Amino acid sequence: MSLILAAGIVNIACTKTSQTINETKNTERLVDYVDPFIGTGEHGHTFPGATLPYGGVQCSPVNGVSGWDWVSGYHISDSLIIGFGHQHLSGTGIGDLNDILILPTDKKYRLDANIQDRNQLGYTEKYSHDQETAKPGYYSVLLQNSGIQAEVTTGLHTGFHRWTYPESIKEPSVVINLGFAVNWDGVQKSALEKKNENTIKGYRLSSGWAEDQRVYFEMKFSSKIKNIEVQKRGERLVAQIIFDKVDNQQQVNAAVGISSASLEGAAAAINQEAKAYDFDQKVRAASDIWENALSQIKVTTKNKKEREIFYTALYHTKIAPVTHSDAMGEYKGADHKLHHADGFTYYSTFSLWDTFRAVHPLATIVESEKRNADFINSMLAHFDETGLLPVWALAGNETNCMTGYHAMPVLADAVLKNIKGVDPNRVLEAMVKTSMQDERDLQAYKKYGFIPSDKGNESVTKTLEYAYDDWCIAQVAKKVGDEKTYMKYMKRSEAYKPLFDKETEFMRGLSTKGKYRLPFDPAEANHRENTDYTEGNAYQHSWFVLQDVQGLIDLYPSKEAFLKKLDELFTASSELTGANVSPDITGLIGQYAHGNEPSHHIAYLYNYAGEPWKTQEKVREIMDTQYDNTPEGIAGNEDCGQISAWYVFSALGFYPVNPAQGLYVVGSPIFEEATINTSNGKTFTVTANNVSEKNKYIQSITLNGEKLDRLYITHEEIMNGGQLVFEMSETPNKTLGINTPPPSNIAINI
Repeated sequence: MSLILAAGIVNIACTKTSQTINETKNTERLVDYVDPFIGTGEHGHTFPGATLPYGGVQCSPVNGVSGWDWVSGYHISDSLIIGFGHQHLSGTGIGDLNDILILPTDKKYRLDANIQDRNQLGYTEKYSHDQETAKPGYYSVLLQNSGIQAEVTTGLHTGFHRWTYPESIKEPSVVINLGFAVNWDGVQKSALEKKNENTIKGYRLSSGWAEDQRVYFEMKFSSKIKNIEVQKRGERLVAQIIFDKVDNQQQVNAAVGISSASLEGAAAAINQEAKAYDFDQKVRAASDIWENALSQIKVTTKNKKEREIFYTALYHTKIAPVTHSDAMGEYKGADHKLHHADGFTYYSTFSLWDTFRAVHPLATIVESEKRNADFINSMLAHFDETGLLPVWALAGNETNCMTGYHAMPVLADAVLKNIKGVDPNRVLEAMVKTSMQDERDLQAYKKYGFIPSDKGNESVTKTLEYAYDDWCIAQVAKKVGDEKTYMKYMKRSEAYKPLFDKETEFMRGLSTKGKYRLPFDPAEANHRENTDYTEGNAYQHSWFVLQDVQGLIDLYPSKEAFLKKLDELFTASSELTGANVSPDITGLIGQYAHGNEPSHHIAYLYNYAGEPWKTQEKVREIMDTQYDNTPEGIAGNEDCGQISAWYVFSALGFYPVNPAQGLYVVGSPIFEEATINTSNGKTFTVTANNVSEKNKYIQSITLNGEKLDRLYITHEEIMNGGQLVFEMSETPNKTLGINTPPPSNIAINI
């Protein structure tokens, strides 16, 4: 059969599914503005495949390459597919998962489970981006070697596949590779067996970034299994299943249920989600779920590009954390034991170093209280399992990746915002115990009041982050009436002060002898070794005093000196120095690095020092230069939604500089109108009159008809509903809000 004929058959199938996706009542479909390919280029590290909001399955193509830009399994520069995985990371800097690889095939292949080089696999498929489609909850591609059209969608615990074979097909089949691994991952144990004439089951246990990852699966096919060929080398297993026949549309459908706990959990996923399912109906259901999720924020703009960037960003904020408890409520915990999530959904993939900044604050506004409480109770379950709060949880494991203990601001935010279903006293207990450990350089931190540069690597970043996290602990202590603990952690939150060098006006590594580390170059950005900074340098990390911006300003000779130093950040040469420059430092404007999270709050600091119009200039410049509606449209690692969450907030016109404080600092809105449907059923509307590319400056602000002379709004004001109106202009108003800076060193919602 010719490829042209195969493509013709495929186009019929594609047209049917495209109609399915775009079926609409006479209303706009927000899902049509989402492009899952945004971020799959450069260093965005996103995947284009199908998932649901916070879903337990991410069904996406795998290129089969080990490399930094393939940590999600896929990169837009590639043109080969080795299979479709069922678990993927979105935008992280470390690679793992891509588990339970399956690929539809058209003939028998020689199987060798030892092969780990995709170029030696006989069944690799070429593909073209012109023959790919990706929408929220749906992905499709033509496999050019075989002429098979592969389509995927998902439920919460189940991946759904539809394979349309060429008419000439003689042996419709699928290869299942449980042994292939990329990046840090490696299989430890695997098994596969036939359950009945349409179903197989098995498991893949692996070790990598997640040291003990377990995926149990059950696969149910629409066609009877004619034969199974299995080849196993050690614990690496690859199998090919030959089907009896295709249906009258040349198709075979498959449902893949997964569980981290058991084969029974995987079977329960199939029983709950895949009984007599129709693929097109599953596509519609996934699309509708995403439409509902995206409808939490509705924007009005004539700029189609900005709309696409915004809704793709909102989409990316909802990929993680992921549902980890299975269809029976069971999950593999961080203590490597099996647990049952009683009354809540257990989530994992908490990239807290990134997501505490904006992803979780966004969720507290738009996601249900139940979901937000489940995030918190998942962290508290992790504490029960390990004795410590999570740092970077993945697949029910603690990776201990990155610095700080940033569960603290997420927990504090939930407690201070009175999220129902969260026990403040239990939260405080977990916070205090975690902060009193001796690991992660905390012994030195407790002894000296900061981490000396001769006692720990990345000492500046760690000290600044612990100081902020300790401020969060203090606020929870105050909330529950524990004055002694409040005072203790407020004192610890001042740990940033000894590191400020008045001569250079940078935060610098300080030794136990009271000497700043020499030689010193603020542009030096060594990656994770022989440095005082984490994935950054002195330029980028010297501003991390989220809890007390006024206290940081007071360290300078004057407010003018602070502003001059802030200007320098954006105008300095973008050259990075050092023997091993961190690849994470991207999206540079001067030395401001938007492609990595430590810079994300900095543009908003002008509001605290009397030049808020510069915040308005900078946030517009960042939105204009660091985001696009192309695969290269994300400035750095997406990091489980944080790069996107910055855009969502900033496009609306405000940002949570201190995520646990209960207020949002004003920037420069880009939409004529944005309606936020809050989690408590209220509506908060942001209107920007006369807004345009040139009209980026705020002339005046009203909230519910009353004039504001401040450039911040509170969480309570948003959740009460109402209307925030900005009058925009081409020229700055240099008096608005300069005498009423955002408050520092206090949580306003206690």
